[in-house]
Amino acid sequence: MNLAEDLHEFSDSPARDGQIKIHDAAGFEGMRKAGRAAAETLDHIAPYVQPGVTTEQLDDRIRRFMLTKGGVPATLGYRGYTKSSCTSINHVVCHGIPGPKQLRNGDIVNIDVTIVVDGWHGDTSRMFIVGEGKRKAERLVEVTYEAMMMGINAIKPGVTLGTIGAIIQKHAEANRYGIVTDFCGHGLGRLFHDEPNVLHYGEEGEGPELREGMFFTVEPMLNLGRPDVLILRDGWTAVTKDKSLSAQFEHSVGVTADGVEIFTKSPAGLDCPPYAV
Repeated sequence: MNLAEDLHEFSDSPARDGQIKIHDAAGFEGMRKAGRAAAETLDHIAPYVQPGVTTEQLDDRIRRFMLTKGGVPATLGYRGYTKSSCTSINHVVCHGIPGPKQLRNGDIVNIDVTIVVDGWHGDTSRMFIVGEGKRKAERLVEVTYEAMMMGINAIKPGVTLGTIGAIIQKHAEANRYGIVTDFCGHGLGRLFHDEPNVLHYGEEGEGPELREGMFFTVEPMLNLGRPDVLILRDGWTAVTKDKSLSAQFEHSVGVTADGVEIFTKSPAGLDCPPYAV
């Protein structure tokens, strides 16, 4: 497989035009295939998230696995990004760049992958605890997963995005965690990032109303401390300003006639913490 040619092929997708896309049954089929491949990528990498492994070793495995699924990593070459995934360790909020850093016992790491299959984008991320984690880190991961799923479970036609954000924010703040407001979820499908922006905070009843056929990600980021973040000199890596731990989960979803479909559910059941409440 010629990766450069495949990336060029998918670069011809329609441009972001500010409009929320409504997709048909064929779109749902495309997203199911891409979402499953993304979930399988994280299932594949899970056994390798161990002390002593470098994040670039994980990234290499991710790239090679995506190719076996007939897809390509959407991040590779995206706006100059040079890796096939994002690996965000401990106080890194998001967009951590894989490199020679070795994982250590007790680290928490978010691995974020997006695969393009037949022109459709499957985007998902999970938290992994390396070796034996500390309880405060486990609890942060638990609550972040719970917040994401509470937001997703409220999705159906007629509900507003502000309501989804309010549900996530309420759960985060009830557990005294900072909810990151500098980043948000996004529409996706044929495009990597599309309308609408999906905030993980807000007011009930505000924002765009959900309609059947909308595709987007839900990906809250919670901090053990304050919500403030800084962007490092590499232009990508976002870290907590107070150096507190951060956690994130992400699913790609579609609004159905009576609820929601999660495209990136793990076939092996590995997309939620085994210690989740």
